[in-house]
Amino acid sequence: MSVERTETVEAVGALEAVGAVGAVTSSELLSAVAARELAGRRTVFAGIGLPTLAAELAHLTVAPEIEVVYESGVCGAHPSHLPETIADAVLITGAEAVLSMPALFGSVLQGGHIDVGFLGAAQIDRWGSLNTSVIGEWERPTVRLPGSGGAVEVMANAREVFVVMRRHTPRSFADALDFCTTPGPDRALADGIRPLGTGVTRVITELGILARDGVGDELRLVAVHPGVTVEQVRAATGWELKVADTVATVAPPTDAELRLLRDDVDPHRVYLR
Repeated sequence: MSVERTETVEAVGALEAVGAVGAVTSSELLSAVAARELAGRRTVFAGIGLPTLAAELAHLTVAPEIEVVYESGVCGAHPSHLPETIADAVLITGAEAVLSMPALFGSVLQGGHIDVGFLGAAQIDRWGSLNTSVIGEWERPTVRLPGSGGAVEVMANAREVFVVMRRHTPRSFADALDFCTTPGPDRALADGIRPLGTGVTRVITELGILARDGVGDELRLVAVHPGVTVEQVRAATGWELKVADTVATVAPPTDAELRLLRDDVDPHRVYLR
């Protein structure tokens, strides 16, 4: 095991607490913390996986009026159980509307009707650009990933973007992306393209929360999970990470949040690990 991975595992171990409902896993931690960030938001364009978990938990807790939109054209989704893919038919049942792809991307996204785009990624850089294409060289990649999907349009048109990352290592928080799948607004502006949104404003990881205000700002550390130090986060980041003047400590998932995640949101463990 590499030094960087060892440091991250030790940090996650420090996060695990045993309460009335048992030990907290990394997926539960990320989902609960990400859900809280959706308080006060109305429309969320959610990716499959942890963003879906967070959006569903937010609907049951801090954002009961939230409207979840999916890339397949489903708006106001109310699935009876978690979708396994973006094309899962369960997304349609009980949905407020199902739009064509041109209507979804041309009217809803480009029309500025999405408050938060909620994405995952394999790599992110200090400006909030994302890699979901390849790890390694393009011609001979170590890992080939799914690609963009609708992430490029979400990044360009949502008012802001949240990213949830399962791993916080120098490889995933990279000084230079192996491939830029989804350029943030800083990179887009450098190429002469002016996006509508501010790009990534929040990144939730197994170590803490990073934030930026918009164009021209780098991601900075604003909060850590219990048992994690600022030095650990800096060591796990591939660039010289900026740190807020005051770094908060994230409240761990409550027993109520964990029960909702385990019993109501994902009882079949589609995404919880």
